[in-house]
Amino acid sequence: MLSIIGVCLSVYFSYHLIAGHRGYVRLMSLENRIATAQFEQDALMAERAAIEKKVVMMRPGSTDRDLLEERVRFVLGYRAANEINLQQNSL
Repeated sequence: MLSIIGVCLSVYFSYHLIAGHRGYVRLMSLENRIATAQFEQDALMAERAAIEKKVVMMRPGSTDRDLLEERVRFVLGYRAANEINLQQNSL
């Protein structure tokens, strides 16, 4: 009788160790979610750094003329007579 109780307890605790709320499967799932979130955070941080770099280049006194010209052409739609607008031709 004592061995049956021991086996039942072993099975019970083994199940919860592997598939329980705080078990191994849940741990792997959470680690996967953490890795995915870390990857997304790294991508967003890189995007933010690129935007901050553009903002610094657009500040008065340190304006990058090439960036300014690019933004004017994009926002206002300006272009020279011999230029091809690639954004419209890519459709």
